[in-house]
Amino acid sequence: MSNQPGSSTAAEPDRPEAVEPPATDQATPATGRPEYAPGALPLAVLALAWLVAMLWSTREAITSTAAGVTAISLSAYALPGVITAALVTGAAVALAATNRLGRASLRFLATVGTGLLVGLAAAVAINLTYADNATTNTIAGTTAAAAIIGGATAGARQARVVAGIAAATLAAQLFVVLFSRARDPLSELFGAGETQQSVLDAAKWVSRTESLLAGLLAGLVAYLYLAWSRRRAERRDGAATPLRWPAYLVAGAGAGLLLLLTEVIIRIGGRGLLDLAAALSEADQVAQTALGTSRVDNGIWVLFVGALTTLIAFGRTLGPRPDADDAEDEPAT
Repeated sequence: MSNQPGSSTAAEPDRPEAVEPPATDQATPATGRPEYAPGALPLAVLALAWLVAMLWSTREAITSTAAGVTAISLSAYALPGVITAALVTGAAVALAATNRLGRASLRFLATVGTGLLVGLAAAVAINLTYADNATTNTIAGTTAAAAIIGGATAGARQARVVAGIAAATLAAQLFVVLFSRARDPLSELFGAGETQQSVLDAAKWVSRTESLLAGLLAGLVAYLYLAWSRRRAERRDGAATPLRWPAYLVAGAGAGLLLLLTEVIIRIGGRGLLDLAAALSEADQVAQTALGTSRVDNGIWVLFVGALTTLIAFGRTLGPRPDADDAEDEPAT
């Protein structure tokens, strides 16, 4: 018997019940677990060791010279390396400390707090171990600020991308230190002679070579970390959150972005130290201007070369796109 329209027994059309999606935050779709950065703890240990090495080498360089003019110049020269190390350390330690937190707001507060602790510890160590001069407070303050900013970046939703940037930056900075031994032979190779112009031209080509190789290394390390982290998550959970090409682009460009961020921090927080170094003599003023320009150029080179390298490496892993025409039936013979 069919139900009559308007009767009390008329059947209502079936309506699918609304199912609320599970509340996930930084979670992989297959497991619901918060996204984490594999290898964050070893990365944090390496970053801390690098920061300690940079602070120690800066202290030795300053204390080994006569107090005054030379100490100020060396402090200004060493400040960029310390700030970059503090940025990476703040991010890496914050990742390791908050790796299992899922809520975005809680994670961000925890990463900022971790960066603050790292910055305070570095500032106290600088004030206790460095010679008491006009540069100590500037180095301590800018180092603390850099660590806090680095910790804040670790609160980003894609923890693996932040870890990839930290690993790539560490690799690039270590390469720069090792590359310093090849600068003199390369200068001769690029035609450095007795004239000042030939020396400047050779130094420019050496700097570009260093930036190019550092960008290549940073891009490769960023890509390798993201690829390894996905395989690690697949072995652990059976699935991993897929990362699209913009994530690889950001990771590859991250080392250059941190270098440019270092320059911003120096020109704001370390302005007093740079002005002191530039005021020593006309030659020092020219040198500080040239160094600042060189650091910006280096950051831009590392940014673009690293991003391009990572995109190329990621693109080589993509298979051919299926063609809709292939699905058509072949004509009957």
